[in-house]
Amino acid sequence: MKGYYGEFGGQYVPETLIPALDELERAVSCAFGDDIFWEEFSSFMRDYVGRPTPLTCAKRLSAHYGIDVWLKREDLNHTGSHKINNAIGQILLARRMKKERIIAETGAGQHGVATATVCALFGMPCAVYMGTEDIRRQHINVERMRLLGAEVVPVKSGTATLKDATSEAIRDWVTNVDSTYYLLGSAVGPHPYPYMVKMFQKIIGEEARSQVLDKTGKLPDAVIACVGGGSNAIGIFSAFIDDHVELIGVEAYGRGNGKNGASINFGIPGVLHGARSHLLQDENGQVLDTHSIAAGLDYPGVGPEHSYLSTIKRSGYRLVDDSQALAAFRLLNSLEGIAPALESSHAIGYLEQYAKEHGGTTVIVNLSGRGDKDIHTVLEEGL
Repeated sequence: MKGYYGEFGGQYVPETLIPALDELERAVSCAFGDDIFWEEFSSFMRDYVGRPTPLTCAKRLSAHYGIDVWLKREDLNHTGSHKINNAIGQILLARRMKKERIIAETGAGQHGVATATVCALFGMPCAVYMGTEDIRRQHINVERMRLLGAEVVPVKSGTATLKDATSEAIRDWVTNVDSTYYLLGSAVGPHPYPYMVKMFQKIIGEEARSQVLDKTGKLPDAVIACVGGGSNAIGIFSAFIDDHVELIGVEAYGRGNGKNGASINFGIPGVLHGARSHLLQDENGQVLDTHSIAAGLDYPGVGPEHSYLSTIKRSGYRLVDDSQALAAFRLLNSLEGIAPALESSHAIGYLEQYAKEHGGTTVIVNLSGRGDKDIHTVLEEGL
């Protein structure tokens, strides 16, 4: 069925948004069938974003764990994360649709910065919705967005994090649907967003697969990526789904006290922000409060394709808590001179457990973003 991954996905939105989604779906179909669109996308990826990103052998980290660790360096993209891939793709689409204004949601601020960046590049007004808790802990990215000319709209409702920012962005879109393009940052939301975001992020996996074959002559035993909404993970997983390669998503276990962002491990199927996927909810169907030290993983849902991959057991989803992520942040800094985002630190943090069970193997870890934005948070916890 259109827009579904098994039982997951769909379009669970107010009736007023159905014409907008139909318009978007038509635009996606037209653009994705147009070689000129992809040529322009590729040009921006090469000449503005700085792709391809390297696949780096983490030699000291490999020696530490007794496995061969390769890092896909999305942290080296312009703006510092994988989010710019999707932002470029969608701004090109918005321009084709002749939209006059861009809105977005952000948690860690990386998607907000990427959106503000492409809006500056294309001369379009931009409003980014961000929870006040995330504004506090990601202050550097807030100032970056403002410097780029974006309006950062504080959201105080609920837990004042990514879920609430997304809800407010959708309300804005409903009100201003004719003139406004909603540049959604992850592989979540109603169809065609999960499909579209995957198509813009699959460049990560395509590059990584080619690079690892070139460098090692074989495919890795596993590919590991952090999962909040799941765009970086679905981007790199996409190139390996048909291979005999283990796919591992790492969810945020928070403080391990019951409040977390691990939707697949602890959620049940439900509807959030326009799609059916695994959702952290209580027995009455009310969305639960979440927590992760990584703002980008502090979300009660997950992309529908991840729910599907979990259900069919193609991808496994593991847990890393705040303390493990912080330890991984410090470890990668000290051993490799690389500061990962706290989101990416969850993927690094899983290596200790993986290595104990799979000594001598080869893994690719998607380093989805850099950690400059998180230095304040890490310092609060103590180096």
